[in-house]
Amino acid sequence: MNDELHKVVSGIGPKIKALRSENGLSLQALATRADVSAATIHKMEQGDMVPTITTLLKIASALQRPVAYFVEEQEHTPPTAVIRPDERTDIYTSHTGIHLAGITGPYDEFMVAAAYATVQPYANAQPASGSSSKDKDKDKDEKPFSILSWQDEAETTARPLKQAGR
Repeated sequence: MNDELHKVVSGIGPKIKALRSENGLSLQALATRADVSAATIHKMEQGDMVPTITTLLKIASALQRPVAYFVEEQEHTPPTAVIRPDERTDIYTSHTGIHLAGITGPYDEFMVAAAYATVQPYANAQPASGSSSKDKDKDKDEKPFSILSWQDEAETTARPLKQAGR
């Protein structure tokens, strides 16, 4: 059996077991729903048995999933990170009255970064007067952002806008 086929076949049992657990079903309960013996389901979950197409159809129906769910590779889901308020790093901005705190890691042309923005009343969207040339060099790296939500205390969640042509 080639590696790709082995990977697909060996993934069927864990998917069955995970769905059974998510649905709070015992082996016997799934067996009854699918009209398949509990021993057969147990063997499939442990990787000791490859189901026939008929058995897989019955189990898929009992778990309310298409057969394709069991035989397709799962898309890679990037890990989720939680950045608590005390772990946020400051993000430079030359605009007065705006404080940005990063809630994602660094970004580049192909990734998106998000920041928690605190905007003072009457904040100036223009760079602060007296900005040095060093500050102006930093300004060219700033990305436009859009406000996703607004709270009473003038706190927002922002994300960069998609740049034209990218």
